[in-house]
Amino acid sequence: MPNKRNDKDKNRRVIKINLSWFYILLLIGLGWMLLGNRSTQPVKVEWAQVKQMMLDGDIKEIHFVRNDYRGAITLRPESASKYANLFPQGQLPPKSPQLTFLVSGSFNAEQEFGSINAELPASSQVKIVMENDSRNWMQWIEWLIWPLLLILMWVWMFRGMNRTMGGGGSGGPGGPGGIFGVGKSTGKLANKKDVKVTFKDVAGLYGAKEEVMEIVDFLKNPSKYTALGGKIPKGALLVGPPGTGKTLLAKAVAGEADVPFFSISGSDFVEMFVGVGASRVRDLFAQAKEKAPCIVFIDEIDAVGRARGKNVGWSSNDERENTLNQLLTEMDGFGTNSGVIVLAATNRADILDKALMRAGRFDRQIHVDLPELGERKEIFQVHMRGLRIAPDFDLDTMAKHTPGFSGADIANLCNEAALTAARRGKSVIETQDFMDSVDRIIGGIERKNSTIMTAAEKRTTAYHEAGHAVVGWLLPNADPVFKVSLIPRGQALGLTWSLPAERKILPKSYMLDEMCSLMGGRAAEEIINGEPASGALSDLERLTRIAYGMVQFYGMSEAIGELSFYDSSGARGYDLTKPYSEKTAELMDGEVKKIVDEVHAKTIKLLKDNMEGFTKVAELLLEKEVIFSDDLERILGPKVGGSNE
Repeated sequence: MPNKRNDKDKNRRVIKINLSWFYILLLIGLGWMLLGNRSTQPVKVEWAQVKQMMLDGDIKEIHFVRNDYRGAITLRPESASKYANLFPQGQLPPKSPQLTFLVSGSFNAEQEFGSINAELPASSQVKIVMENDSRNWMQWIEWLIWPLLLILMWVWMFRGMNRTMGGGGSGGPGGPGGIFGVGKSTGKLANKKDVKVTFKDVAGLYGAKEEVMEIVDFLKNPSKYTALGGKIPKGALLVGPPGTGKTLLAKAVAGEADVPFFSISGSDFVEMFVGVGASRVRDLFAQAKEKAPCIVFIDEIDAVGRARGKNVGWSSNDERENTLNQLLTEMDGFGTNSGVIVLAATNRADILDKALMRAGRFDRQIHVDLPELGERKEIFQVHMRGLRIAPDFDLDTMAKHTPGFSGADIANLCNEAALTAARRGKSVIETQDFMDSVDRIIGGIERKNSTIMTAAEKRTTAYHEAGHAVVGWLLPNADPVFKVSLIPRGQALGLTWSLPAERKILPKSYMLDEMCSLMGGRAAEEIINGEPASGALSDLERLTRIAYGMVQFYGMSEAIGELSFYDSSGARGYDLTKPYSEKTAELMDGEVKKIVDEVHAKTIKLLKDNMEGFTKVAELLLEKEVIFSDDLERILGPKVGGSNE
């Protein structure tokens, strides 16, 4: 039988009262009472002047309080103008003008008032009202209002600081202590009912997922590993480029593990107050030890784990370093930390402190790399679950056309394809919608009508892009060209798309051919117009970067030899000196110039030797605005060197 009382409770509306408005209204009311009371206070005069006013017949009534030695004067309306100068700005109040006077404790009111009235005619005598009265309650408010205002402002201010620094209400991480809870950990204990991500939702990442699943298994079945004397790892660091799924793996751990899971960001430890970061670290691990076995996940740990002494603009006694020292101590210090596994993620492992990276703290470094072809297929399948995909959708083609895409990029691509299909009024999402979305993500939105080019500029752009396409098609080691467009996208007036092979090792021949492909646009401009133009800026930037990489990092220069000045640790970036002499720097510059000159000459010769095909490709591009690899194959023949499959 259902519980009717519970059903009624669910339907009840909960009315929440915002006490901040109550405080505001209270402050306004008290201020109004105080100011209003002060604004109506009578003007003070001396007793001698009051006596003369009585003798002149200008006073109508006097209200005298014996125990307060104070009298209030009510002037006659016809005589009030004589005393206008006593009032502020010389103006009489709209109501009956009133004055007040003070006397000493020896003042005999009956005798003084009686003697003066005796001298006056009956029509001019003053009405005297005398009484004993307790002090006015408004006077007590005047004494108490300012301390009360300060107390209310104090409470109000610290309630705000409690929300921003202490975590808010009684159930928040900062507790109800307000500013006194600022050192409390802001780590959140994951509710397993709310975390619905599991390892089934993590596509690809084969090696990384296996290692993370093993950590969960450590906590579920510890005896399986400790039976042989082994110890459960204390920590694992997820390292990889942005968008590859590091945080997603952590969410899957929270969804799969049957142990408490604390999550916190590295930036949550960093505060402007001294000692707050270290205090939060202590509090976080204290909570974790109470709930051990458990997992603590620190996202973007580089915010607090940067190498000590390398914080630009800070002293060696930086607050961030104190926080890091406390983190190092908690992870593997003098005290025990059994049952707590620390899982962290970063895409800047090169700047982390070496003490943080050592075994005993982070026993494992799990590399989460960009997905390969098979992994991209699985990621597409995960993100297409809720989409209405056309039956003839080619998943293999899409996976091949998205090299270098991370998991986040693929998720964005699927959503963009759905939006594209909706804009076109389609009922399902087709392969072409995905292809157009890839172009939009890489190059930007088409600007067919927003950019106006002259005929000469359009012709130069067509030959520029044709130069890229022809050189890339004819060189055996260059990436095959997939598409050439004369339609402006983003800030580019034209684009040439290639499908790079998923190489792990880059041969020198490949790098030289890629440099020739980049030089193709500049060489085409020189051949057609007889002079270079500014359109090759981004091409020359990439080309120069490759050339310096060959000389400085990869040892591909005869003059420099097998030397590499690459800094994998990232520590050299803080040095003000170079690891080579000025003479070596000049030699490297000369070698780079030599390589670029050879690439330029080779590209010019290649285009001139294939001038007929080069011209046909450019003219076809001017005619159609977009051409594909089939058009290039029809004009230039099969791709030299085959495909990248």
